[in-house]
Amino acid sequence: MNLRGKAFRAVARCGIVLATVSLAACEPAVLDPRGSVGVADKTILIDSLAIMLAIVVPTIAAIFAFAWWFRASNTRARYQPEFVYSGRVEMIVWSIPLMVIILLGGVAWIGAHELDPYKALDSKQPALNVQVVSLDWKWLFIYPDQHIAAVNQLVIPAGVPVHFSLTSGSVMNVFFIPQLGSMIYTMNGMSTQLNLRADTPGTFHGQSSHYSGDGFSDMYFDVRAVPPDQFADWVKTTQANGPALDAASYGQLSKQSLHVAPYTFRAADPALYLQIVTQKLAPAPGPDSGPPDMAPSKRAEK
Repeated sequence: MNLRGKAFRAVARCGIVLATVSLAACEPAVLDPRGSVGVADKTILIDSLAIMLAIVVPTIAAIFAFAWWFRASNTRARYQPEFVYSGRVEMIVWSIPLMVIILLGGVAWIGAHELDPYKALDSKQPALNVQVVSLDWKWLFIYPDQHIAAVNQLVIPAGVPVHFSLTSGSVMNVFFIPQLGSMIYTMNGMSTQLNLRADTPGTFHGQSSHYSGDGFSDMYFDVRAVPPDQFADWVKTTQANGPALDAASYGQLSKQSLHVAPYTFRAADPALYLQIVTQKLAPAPGPDSGPPDMAPSKRAEK
């Protein structure tokens, strides 16, 4: 084997090892749902995979079967160089993919209506309202009914539906809690809605799933689903400690920052979210080519 071949094999082996390590490090978040929406998303994913495998597996099997049957040593195989058309073959070739498309379309149609992010979840308990603002590079969660707020941490009562209203104080982003369900965009000057529920207590990973600049990789947060009585205790504790969130403190918070540790606000202006959506509070300029610790004026000069 020449040097080029050895190098190619070495690179291939390294690629296989890295791929294996990467897959081993991944957590099966989407396939390990902890909420009703997440369970429905998992069902759609598995159903779609099964439908696609119904055509993929027979196709792969047919490739090997044809290769074996029409091998050079098989004298029973008929050679038909003049063959150009068969109604039966055409029917099979077109009917199977058509059925797959119809089934996948049906799954997508039904799922899109049942899992409409704006659709309230069925529950005997009233939903908890949470207003979400994506910033550079952190998440702000405002609890309008409790008049508190938190940065990079979301605490919710387990078993209680949560109604999210979402916007962006900077560039477009995507809010996603893999174990609870659907992701949704946050956009400056607009407000979107999402309804989720954590069926069991636990700590879940939340993240930004849309690239938004230098701090995107660290723009994640913990979601703590706790029993309702513990949530009430957390609200009382939060209301007794920390700074207040108003237009002035929001202006400081909206400045670009990296690796922001979670903290809370004991009081939050109930009109703040609407002011952000309507842009009465000016949106942040968004990421640019300068490092995040450089002053805006110096970035412009650069």
